[in-house]
Amino acid sequence: VQLQASGGGLVQAGGSLRLSCAASGSTLNVYGMAWYRQAPGKQREWVAIVSSRGNTIYADSVKGRFTISRDKAKNTMDLQMNSLKPEDTAVYYCSAHRVWGRPDYWGQGTQVTVSS
Repeated sequence: VQLQASGGGLVQAGGSLRLSCAASGSTLNVYGMAWYRQAPGKQREWVAIVSSRGNTIYADSVKGRFTISRDKAKNTMDLQMNSLKPEDTAVYYCSAHRVWGRPDYWGQGTQVTVSS
């Protein structure tokens, strides 16, 4: 399985971006999927999770601003990011897991930079 993340870029604070993660090689319908991010000098942290059943969980730092979704038919996952803040600046990674907290697959990362 390969995950390809895309959609990052430079945006001003208060703006929006939409990240996408496309899976190839196998269906991920039975996998949960998640977005993580890693800011310079910080550990990677999870941002949002969508289960194989479509249930979602968000980190407190993004709750109410980010929306995770997946399309099983297309084998894709998106992250709509609104009201972006400079502290959202990071490399964003998509992942797929059968057990939460133990990713089986990672995407290559896409840079999100939010200017103040």
